[in-house]
Amino acid sequence: MVEHPGVSEGQRRWALAASTVAFTACFAVWTIFSIIGIKIQKDLGLSDTEFGLLVGTPILTGSISRLFIGILADRFGGRIVMSLIMAIAAAAAFGLSYAHTYPQFLAAALVMGLAGGSFAAGVAYVARWFPKERTGTALGIFGMGTFGSAITNFSSFVMVALGWVTVARIWAVALAAVAIAFYLFTRDDPIAASQRRGAARIPLATQLESLKKLQVWRFAIYYAFVFGAFVALALWLPRYYIGAYGLSVATAGFLATAYSLPGSVFRAVGGWLSDKFGARNIMYATFGVSMITTFLLSYPTTRYVVQGIDGPIEFTLAMGVAPFAVLTFVLGLFMSFGMAAVYKHIPVYYPDNVGSVGGLVGMIGGLGGFALPIAFGAMADLTGVWTSCFMLLFLLVSGAMLWMHLAVRRMERRRVPQLRNLPQLPEMEGLGAGPPPAHAPAGIATQAIRPHLYAGVVAAE
Repeated sequence: MVEHPGVSEGQRRWALAASTVAFTACFAVWTIFSIIGIKIQKDLGLSDTEFGLLVGTPILTGSISRLFIGILADRFGGRIVMSLIMAIAAAAAFGLSYAHTYPQFLAAALVMGLAGGSFAAGVAYVARWFPKERTGTALGIFGMGTFGSAITNFSSFVMVALGWVTVARIWAVALAAVAIAFYLFTRDDPIAASQRRGAARIPLATQLESLKKLQVWRFAIYYAFVFGAFVALALWLPRYYIGAYGLSVATAGFLATAYSLPGSVFRAVGGWLSDKFGARNIMYATFGVSMITTFLLSYPTTRYVVQGIDGPIEFTLAMGVAPFAVLTFVLGLFMSFGMAAVYKHIPVYYPDNVGSVGGLVGMIGGLGGFALPIAFGAMADLTGVWTSCFMLLFLLVSGAMLWMHLAVRRMERRRVPQLRNLPQLPEMEGLGAGPPPAHAPAGIATQAIRPHLYAGVVAAE
């Protein structure tokens, strides 16, 4: 990435702050169907599968568009691209208030989904203002814009009082105002500014070259869980609370915030942790905790009958609202760390193609946010078990953890071939102390090989 020493710290901070506010507004509009969709489902008599399709449609558009928006942002600058996207999404949100049939709602949702594609433009815009050793923290702060989903959940109180049409129009006007302010009060990033002065743009073929690498797709699969599943649950949890626990719309929206809020606010902390301790370590922690929480959340209410000494003993295992909210809070927290950790990799490995690579990763992650609500609804319809959505998430995160670990081990062996010859249990062969054995590489203590290597690889990723 080209450094620009003439850029002041104040300019960096202003660009980051403005981008974060803009992305927050975009994310709120992008996930608006998590609340107003409940009332629309009731008015139209939709099934849970149809409801899942409705809330997932804007996620589909926002996901697919991220790749193309990222490429446009690399070529023309994130400021112009992001402003244009917000204006289009605001117009679609206002048009939504005039929809009456299910196809009309789907059409409006499809265009509104462009608000989610703004993430790719924002990543390209923010990353160009900061040196690469600070991009983890900067992009983590920008990613706090996912707080928009929490604001959307709070709008459930407005919907109860004024109706879903008013909610849609309020957000349409708010997003249009943010689009105008963002365009007027920000400036082009340093690279876009130099291109406008005549500097050569990166050829499109060069931008797309990085997308052929398996590593990019691996990052995308990680993001399909940490972001895609986050978005899916943010959309699905209000419906889950209403169906599984019989709560009101306002209470369900409030409790859903306990999940989405940490996933937004603490993303900046995840960026800082990735800068300090390495993105890979944060990914291991994210997947490990997520496996535990999704396993616990996936256990359905079950009644047991045990044949005791004095006769049958009956008891029921069930999770109440309070422990459920706590576990989803923890899940959202570590997902936020994982979101920041995934995007920490991109400016380091692909500094000249942040928009295109980040767009692809965001696209796959967002597609997870589209497909999962539909899968949640279908599984609820087919199985009749509310916790089936967490069963699916447990399988997804377990697969991501396995792929990451195998990739890490393969990378270690490729960089230090001597690791292939290490015994599985070195302490059983007296390798814990004293001089290294004959098969150890000269000048390297065997017990120090893996920690030394791991530190270096983590620093790189």
